[in-house]
Amino acid sequence: MAKTSKIHKNEQRKALVRRYAERRAALKEAIRTAGTVEERMRAQTALAKLPRDSNSIRVTHRCAITGRPRGYLRRFGMSRIAFREKALAGHVTGVTKSSW
Repeated sequence: MAKTSKIHKNEQRKALVRRYAERRAALKEAIRTAGTVEERMRAQTALAKLPRDSNSIRVTHRCAITGRPRGYLRRFGMSRIAFREKALAGHVTGVTKSSW
């Protein structure tokens, strides 16, 4: 189980990303379509003044069950270890153990 503080911090990052998403997108578009260098610089400085955690890159995929950051399977939203336990117990729909 991951530290509760790490899981909570990641949830705060997700909230910041949602809060600043429109503002970030507008500033990035202004940077991309700026007519003059001054306009571009103004948009870049405004983007730099936003909180660092408002960037979606800083959000970590974590297992929904254990909070583990490594070995995350996007399709199932959990780590490889939790996935294996759930799949072998038959709790994951459509997954069967392979044997040949």
